[in-house]
Amino acid sequence: MSNFVSVAELNELRTSGVPVRVIDVRWRLDRPDGRADYLAGHIPDAVYVPLDTELSSHGEPADGRHPLPTTAQLQDAARRWGVRDGDVVVAYDDAKGVAAARAWWLLRQAGVDVRVLEGGIRGWRDAGHDVTTDDVTPEAGDVTLTPIGADAITIDEAAALPASGVLLDVRAGERYRGEVEPLDPQAGHIPGAVNLPTVLHFDSAGRILDHDTVRATFAAVGVTPGTAVAAYCGSGITAAHTALVLDEVGIEAKVFPGSWSQWSNTPGRPVAVGDQPG
Repeated sequence: MSNFVSVAELNELRTSGVPVRVIDVRWRLDRPDGRADYLAGHIPDAVYVPLDTELSSHGEPADGRHPLPTTAQLQDAARRWGVRDGDVVVAYDDAKGVAAARAWWLLRQAGVDVRVLEGGIRGWRDAGHDVTTDDVTPEAGDVTLTPIGADAITIDEAAALPASGVLLDVRAGERYRGEVEPLDPQAGHIPGAVNLPTVLHFDSAGRILDHDTVRATFAAVGVTPGTAVAAYCGSGITAAHTALVLDEVGIEAKVFPGSWSQWSNTPGRPVAVGDQPG
């Protein structure tokens, strides 16, 4: 079963009688609060999910910018969204699925049947479907989540992974090389990590490329089925997107949720610069 649904498939699900909860996870680095965009127009019955507060927790800088929520925190949030046991959850955003993938990654670990809408809100509109501007407040759900965290690795595990597998840095190349760093105290990358920006796996409309092409892109940096692989980014959001793509093409992967924001805020951690892993 695919991790993605097309606009047509979502529209069919919504009218088929299958219990579906649609969540709007609009979030970007330059616009972390997507509520205004949600209120300007969203898929009917979709619930707005604030990524910073419901798909993340908060701690010290050395914890990273988007630490994982606890299972109890995520369950409380999912119940607020109206999710009930047995529901299909479909997440979307306006950034090629990058933010929606964070919801997918967490909810999948928690035992929820969750998908990401290909093309996001733009694809929905382009297909001619209506949007609404109400602030949806559903009846509270009763979903019971299983413990999350097994698909995450620690900072020490991230440091050790290049010796036995592949650690993917999925940020833009200029951040990996250490040429710019707009958010964190140091520029560069984790020694041994290889750069593969997650945007390479999608077309301009936010649809995943054909699976053979995607597998070839991963294979070029040493990632094939059976490879021990984990992804990191700036703060664990974009890395979940790469985990989504890897799972879609049959490759298991983990995520370092602290990512560069944790690494660069932890004294004593070495930093590599340039276009090579070392």
